[in-house]
Amino acid sequence: MSGVTSTVLFDEPGPRARRRIRVATVLGVLAVIALAVLAVRQFAANGQLDQARWQPYGTWPMWRYLLTGLWSTALAAVVSAALSMALGLVLALGRLSPRRWVRGPAASYVEVVRTVPALLLVYVVLFALPRYGLDLPLFWKLVVPLTLSNAAAFAEIFRAGVLSVERGQTEAGLAIGLTRWRTMRLIVLPQAARRVLPSIVSQSVGLLKDTSLGYVVSYGELLYSGRVLANYNGLLIQTYIVVALVYLAVNLSLSKLARTLEARQRRSSAGLASPGRSSARA
Repeated sequence: MSGVTSTVLFDEPGPRARRRIRVATVLGVLAVIALAVLAVRQFAANGQLDQARWQPYGTWPMWRYLLTGLWSTALAAVVSAALSMALGLVLALGRLSPRRWVRGPAASYVEVVRTVPALLLVYVVLFALPRYGLDLPLFWKLVVPLTLSNAAAFAEIFRAGVLSVERGQTEAGLAIGLTRWRTMRLIVLPQAARRVLPSIVSQSVGLLKDTSLGYVVSYGELLYSGRVLANYNGLLIQTYIVVALVYLAVNLSLSKLARTLEARQRRSSAGLASPGRSSARA
């Protein structure tokens, strides 16, 4: 084997870069710890750590309400991710098309939408479309703008994955009589999807955080549920801390999954490269 194309979408940092990263990480952790200590002292001084203020969050009705909001968040994230990946794959294939009339619009969409904040798209769906008679249901007022925004990011991820597959794979498919589309669908895309899976999970983490924009359209996701709950019980700080911890637990789990998948792919790539190096030495 002549070599295996790397599945990593960025260059591996060198020794000096790794030292700078470690130093920056330590300084960042120390700064976060200092801010946390300061915040805890201020909360204690103002009575925000009193047991009576935290006791309601040990009851099931409170958690049932928040978990209902978390379910709405997960539903919007899953639907948006599925639609975004489907549209992103179409856009990626469009950008890779040899036909200019296909490649141009796909590239224009990706480049333009990547520069537009998702919040602006939410406002367009919320205020602009109803003026033209298109008033979407509440759920879709959040899902549609998230889909349009994240499709551009997924398109670039898929395009990078396709370009990382060796050209010989396509040539081999064409040589055995497959059409270019069947070669892409049966040979190239499965390999590309495996290679970019960690990036897909990472992008999905960002999409999950974007669902917090649901408060703009009054969709009952986790952050909006926390806002309603804080207005009801007056425990603003406690409610938002609990909501933040729930977001932290979910996002850290997904980030851990992305790192696990990336490490597994690196081990797999190293295993594929070893026979080639051994035979070259022989």
